[in-house]
Amino acid sequence: MANNNHKVVPQAANAIDKMKYEIASQVGVNLKNGYNGDITARDAGKVGGNITKKLIEMAEKQLTNK
Repeated sequence: MANNNHKVVPQAANAIDKMKYEIASQVGVNLKNGYNGDITARDAGKVGGNITKKLIEMAEKQLTNK
């Protein structure tokens, strides 16, 4: 099966990665560089959910400023 996870804005990859580690530390999840398959689904969901929440907040702010 083909991987369709292409980046819409490839230049944002570093910023998203930095955000991931910042949010992980804020919610108490210990992420390592590289493989993190040993974290629980609950912890991964905390990080992913908070990233999504933050990105939506940023988009809403950007939309209301225009």
